[in-house]
Amino acid sequence: MIKPDTLKRNEIDSLYKWDFSHIYKDWKEWQIDFDTIQQQAKDIEKLKGQLKKGPQQLLQALQLLDQVEKILYKVYAYPALQKSTDNRDNTILAKMQEVNMFMAQLSTLTSWISPEIMEIPYEICMQWIKDKEELSVYAFNLEKIYHQKEHILSESKEKLLSFFANSVSVASNTYTMLTTADVKFPDLSLRNGEKIKLTHGNYSNILNTSKVREDRKNAAELFYPLYADKKNTIAALYKGICDKNWAFARSRNYKSSLQAKLSSNNIPEEVYLNLIETVGQNTKALKDYHLLRAKHQNILGDYHAYDSRVSIIDYDKKYDFDGAKNMVKESVSVLGSDYMERYAKALENGWIDVFENEGKSSGAYSMGVYGVHPFVLMNYNGTQDHVFTLAHEMGHSLHTMFSEENQPFNQHEYTIFVAEVASTFNERLLLDYMLKHSRDKQEKIALLQQSIENIIGTFYTQSMFADFEWQAHKLVENDQPITAESLTEICEKLDKKYYGEEVFARDKENIFWTRIPHFYRSPFYVYQYATSFAASAALYEKVQTGLAKNDKTALNQYLNLLKSGGNDYPVEQLAKAGADLRKKESILAVIHQLEVQVQKLKELLQN
Repeated sequence: MIKPDTLKRNEIDSLYKWDFSHIYKDWKEWQIDFDTIQQQAKDIEKLKGQLKKGPQQLLQALQLLDQVEKILYKVYAYPALQKSTDNRDNTILAKMQEVNMFMAQLSTLTSWISPEIMEIPYEICMQWIKDKEELSVYAFNLEKIYHQKEHILSESKEKLLSFFANSVSVASNTYTMLTTADVKFPDLSLRNGEKIKLTHGNYSNILNTSKVREDRKNAAELFYPLYADKKNTIAALYKGICDKNWAFARSRNYKSSLQAKLSSNNIPEEVYLNLIETVGQNTKALKDYHLLRAKHQNILGDYHAYDSRVSIIDYDKKYDFDGAKNMVKESVSVLGSDYMERYAKALENGWIDVFENEGKSSGAYSMGVYGVHPFVLMNYNGTQDHVFTLAHEMGHSLHTMFSEENQPFNQHEYTIFVAEVASTFNERLLLDYMLKHSRDKQEKIALLQQSIENIIGTFYTQSMFADFEWQAHKLVENDQPITAESLTEICEKLDKKYYGEEVFARDKENIFWTRIPHFYRSPFYVYQYATSFAASAALYEKVQTGLAKNDKTALNQYLNLLKSGGNDYPVEQLAKAGADLRKKESILAVIHQLEVQVQKLKELLQN
């Protein structure tokens, strides 16, 4: 059942909509829980100054915080999910604002807990855990607090740093305004006579979908100056961000900006450096793919970045949602009956909000609601991409289900570092399933191209961006200038490192550093996309190799990862599952995957 047009919500069958009664039967029931946790939050504050008295007081505070946060999952989700289905509903928006205000208050009311715990000598706290069994479920969480102790300053110094809380985001906010609100988007005249405003969205859409090369070229020519003309201002803003990161790293006794960013999850710098080094040394398949594209388009020697994203072939098969559900369900059968049983349950019963409707949030996500189940938002349009989006979000959902079932509340949440492993693992299962069952050469080409583009975008490009961030921050740490010229020089060298001299025709400076919002809003974040993808590929290879030999060891290790929630630091969780990201082998699995897929694509295009 495909719904190509935007419908009113009441026109969509309830089978394809969320059932909010799974959380609360009505707003009255919601309000009772909301009132309860607001009172409990005040009760937590009353325990301030008591934690050092003994294990019972510490346990009481931790358990009370758990009680509040358990209920908060539902209290937050009930309006948040409804808001996603219609962002125009001001009544829901008001409820959402109430919850957001409470969450800010809760953060303030509980901000004393970690500092007070750190006042308890580590050895004494560990002894309390041994002596009081109920405290044992908090052992790892307490360990994480002490892990940060050497980087927590005295109360007066922490207060001093807090005075800069608003000013440190000025450069980031200015970049956002400069590249969004203050941009005058040019008009683009298309070959068909239509004139459009070249917004970010329209620019991306033209490069991804337009078969008219002249339109893509003109779009690129018009879009480039939007950033190039501001490059000196943007460089000054980026210098401010790097300076800020280095200042805060030193103030908290870190040796580098990178170490400061990785510290909270105890991720060794060698993981980051292993990624950018290994990927940078293995770019042949990346070059081969683009040369294959250029040759297929008959533009070898004149192949530009604006030629690199459009589909190789004209193929637009539509997939009925119910058929897509069956495909994604069948594709995960190798993961065993327990997984399949939960998967089938999650595909039914009001867990997925399927089709676009007026006022609905765009995109897709999976939101776990503790004590209920995950809720998946889709805007399903029948495309191949959306079939894979369903597999992706279901991967997150099953990860959430297994973690919640197998971990105590305080450590059921998994980190961002691990999150994308399960989702991309399921995408790979679906790809292999569809390639195996398809008898359509064009469909196979489309599947391979989508997978290859996903590897490039999620793994190679993010690794290159991570390399840029590392090099740029090193300039500041080594007292070297950050200018538009120095940042562009890093980009140019990385471009040639990844793509060589023979792939792209270059007639402009590569200034990708000016247009990546993550650099300005979330430094040292994008590498996680690449490491998750690498871990997923490494585990997938091991699981499939094992199953081919009737050995389920690797499969069981992978399922144990899904069950582990946040019970250990993420690098250790992945290593136990079979993907040690400190080692090159765990990175090379993706590279091998790309090599195989590029070769398959080449064979299909030649036959």
